[in-house]
Amino acid sequence: MAETTVRKLIVEVINAKNLMPKDGQGTASAYAIVDFDGQRKRTKTKSRDLNPQWDEKLEFLILDKESMVSETLEVNLYNDKKTTGKRSTFLGKVKISGSTFVKLGEEVIVYYPLEKRSVFSQIKGELGLKVCYVDEILPVTETAGDEKKEEKAEEKPAETVAEVAGDEKKEEKAEEKPPETVAEEAVDEKKEETPNPVVTTENQKPKEETPAPATPPAAEIVSPPMAESEKMKIKEKQFEIIQKRAELNVRDHELRSLSNDRSRSAYDLVDRMAFLYVRVVKAKLSAKPDEKASTLFSKLVIGSHSVRTKSETEGKDWDQVFAFDKEALNSTSLEVSVWSEENKENDQKTESSLGTVSFDLQEVPKRVPPDSPLAPQWYTLESEASPGNDVMIAVWIGTQADEAFQESWQSDSGGLIPETRAKVYLSPKLWYLRLTVIQTQDLQLGSGSEAKVRQPELYVKAQLGAQVFKTGRTYLLSSANPTWNEDLVFVASEPFEPFLVLTLEDVANSKSIGKTKIHVSSIERRLDDRTDVKSRWFNLCATDENNSYTGRIHIRICLEGGYHVIDEAAHVTSDVRASAKQLTKPPIGLLEVGIRGATNLLPVKTKDGTRGTTDAYVVAKYGPKWVRTRTIVDRFNPRWNEQYTWDVYDPCTVLTIGVFDNGRFEKDVAKSHRDVRMGKIRVRLSTLDTNRVYVNSYSLIVLLPGGAKRMGEIEIAVRFSCSSWLSLMQAYTNPILPRMHYVRPFGPAQQDVLRQTAMKIVTARLARSEPALGHEVVQFMLDSDTHVWSMRRSKANWFRLIGCLSRATTVFRWLDGIRTWVHPSTTVLVHALLIAIVFCPYLILPTVFMYAFLILILRFRNRPRVPQNMDPRMSYVDMVSFDELDEEFDGFPTTTSLEAVRIRYDRVRTLAGRAQCLIGDVAAQGERLEALFGWRDPRATGIFAVMCLVMSLVFYVVPFKGFVLLAGFYYMRHPRFRDDMPSISVNFFRRLPSFSDQIM
Repeated sequence: MAETTVRKLIVEVINAKNLMPKDGQGTASAYAIVDFDGQRKRTKTKSRDLNPQWDEKLEFLILDKESMVSETLEVNLYNDKKTTGKRSTFLGKVKISGSTFVKLGEEVIVYYPLEKRSVFSQIKGELGLKVCYVDEILPVTETAGDEKKEEKAEEKPAETVAEVAGDEKKEEKAEEKPPETVAEEAVDEKKEETPNPVVTTENQKPKEETPAPATPPAAEIVSPPMAESEKMKIKEKQFEIIQKRAELNVRDHELRSLSNDRSRSAYDLVDRMAFLYVRVVKAKLSAKPDEKASTLFSKLVIGSHSVRTKSETEGKDWDQVFAFDKEALNSTSLEVSVWSEENKENDQKTESSLGTVSFDLQEVPKRVPPDSPLAPQWYTLESEASPGNDVMIAVWIGTQADEAFQESWQSDSGGLIPETRAKVYLSPKLWYLRLTVIQTQDLQLGSGSEAKVRQPELYVKAQLGAQVFKTGRTYLLSSANPTWNEDLVFVASEPFEPFLVLTLEDVANSKSIGKTKIHVSSIERRLDDRTDVKSRWFNLCATDENNSYTGRIHIRICLEGGYHVIDEAAHVTSDVRASAKQLTKPPIGLLEVGIRGATNLLPVKTKDGTRGTTDAYVVAKYGPKWVRTRTIVDRFNPRWNEQYTWDVYDPCTVLTIGVFDNGRFEKDVAKSHRDVRMGKIRVRLSTLDTNRVYVNSYSLIVLLPGGAKRMGEIEIAVRFSCSSWLSLMQAYTNPILPRMHYVRPFGPAQQDVLRQTAMKIVTARLARSEPALGHEVVQFMLDSDTHVWSMRRSKANWFRLIGCLSRATTVFRWLDGIRTWVHPSTTVLVHALLIAIVFCPYLILPTVFMYAFLILILRFRNRPRVPQNMDPRMSYVDMVSFDELDEEFDGFPTTTSLEAVRIRYDRVRTLAGRAQCLIGDVAAQGERLEALFGWRDPRATGIFAVMCLVMSLVFYVVPFKGFVLLAGFYYMRHPRFRDDMPSISVNFFRRLPSFSDQIM
């Protein structure tokens, strides 16, 4: 019996909320029609209910598993026409991309806001759906083939039956009608043409005819024993539908923007590099080798370049591809030889040649994709000792766009060294795990004298992997159970840790009272705050060998999928999507990065003890995808010419590219050796024009304990493509983070702890890859040290603040110049402007916005044309002392001498004292303002009260225009009418009391 795998899409329509009334009586009778890949099914009608509850499951067949992510599920809500007697009205629709479909078991209720059909539609509400897919294994037998065909015909959606029963003219007219109208007309026509047949078998009497339902259910029922001609018509119609669908997919693919077509834009941002490809498949020996000759291998020699394949026993294939940089070749011939390796008794190995074959590189054919791969051929090995041996190889010249490049061993990367190959890494998928500890009951604390004397002080400790959090302390009272109601939030990564361990402990003696384990994989998942998570009771057991019952604990636990787990510094965010796949929206664009090469790299290590060398590679990080280029060994001007792509979901994100020296691939170097960082650059996507290629060189500057050092330059090409300008503009109006970050936000301190925990998880997971991406590389790319104290960063941030305030002070200086009549002509013009504003106030806002528009237009010509990189001057890397740099690179706890720590502490005390005084002065101004209304100074508050009364009478008598005009003239009065002393209002405000005198 053969088996076949069928993938089905399961759509569970749960409910709808706050629908728009459409029946003229303040209600609506809603039903849903679900369309997927040409299949259409509908739910039941819920009469007169603006919050209908369906709970119906609809199944759809996924015809092509690979194209599932590109399909779209559409759900339309309609008001049933039978309840109003009018035409069915539209209540809203929901479109879900196939990329958000999850497997069976991971589905969660997601509430989608209903979308409008047009701008003038009046739609509101949301629709709750569960969407998942499942792969079912179905047995296929020859005898049951006809029955399965008939069952598939039964499961045909109503739209397919309507197409079989109708004609093309009616299909064209059906486009103007609601979907349910089309289905009903098709059913009525089907009933008129063919009545329900009667099913008969040998051992069963004929069944009575049953009338067809008035409204079609999820799918139209087709009787199994059909006539052969009708079956053939249905098959032909199905074939036509599939063919039309394929033609539409082809047309849609052709109409896509060039930016979304990855195949046509591959390797167009980098230079094409010529490589000599050699595929060594296997060898065939004329005579059976000696039993001691256990393995065979092959050698490839081109001038000074030499590499060997892996060793295999006779009859096994090597099937390895080698790529030689054509520009670096110093010979015109390629020699391929086969060797046998014999194992001696004393564990020594001897090698003997079985023959050699040579190739003239001038006659090697060239291959350019999409040409088919070159077929390997048998070549006879030339050997006097063992003639008649053959080797199967293929030799051609191609570029890095060749399919074989990714699986080949490049000569400029040192040959068969896994640590030097290009790799793509993925960050682990992270979730927030929220644990709410409510209370405990029925605790068994024992009957000792200590428990009777004192009240135990208890707390709950929760541990997930290396993360440990504790609740606050609470006393066990005789009349109540310990209650906490505290939230503990963890960072969980897939695959999840097996258990979450809860322990109830006593503070006094650190004694464990009870313990329980919870399977993380069984924890409920929640996508928003509207889904209620049920609380659960768990038994606490003693930690001793008896494992006895000691009480129970009441908790609420869930995996939060509505948050984005932040695993990088806030200023270099590259991904803002929620953890749950169901909440991910389709990408709005494509980011393509061509890593071309580097120039004038400095040596960072010595080779052979005398000569400096650099083995450079590049790491690019955007979203969860990490890209690592191949390591080019022993070159100061490496040329990678590798191109990579990322999907873009938010344009206001940052691409990070770092250059490193590979120190892990050398065999004689200890495993603890670290890769040396040589600098990094950042590119913010929002600063790039769409569909434009930026090819620029950036300086690589790295900050070392000895100061800033320029390590060379890197050349990259960047292109941000977007097919929909409207989607790009709409992204600027959406919130930066998912909804849960605003509905139930984390505090700043808790968010910082969770960010550092997520960084550690990502670092540990990538360090366990093969080949590993070192923790020093990951931390450097994620900027994991931004929370560490740094005098240099403090100065940089201070001067950034001063720079922003200086623009405001410029305005105040301009106003002061007008006020003091520095330029009399300007002051006279401002007087005229004041009069115009007072008598024509409706021109204030138009004038302000027009002035801003003209300024922006004038500055358009001077806009930045090159993506900005990190600025050494703004970072103050050249204006910091060596002691301050040494403090920045010092870890926790410090490893410096006590004298150096004392000096640093005194310096921090000095800066903190200045900041302390500044904070106190700012707080005093606010406290003085509060003192006006607090009667702390009765005389001052009384004066202010009398002044308020007088001003109310003045403003009642004097028109507001006149007051503004007089106030403006008084402010801009000539200096001869001014006094050098502070004004009365300033003197009065400065005499108000603050709380500074109450601080000890």
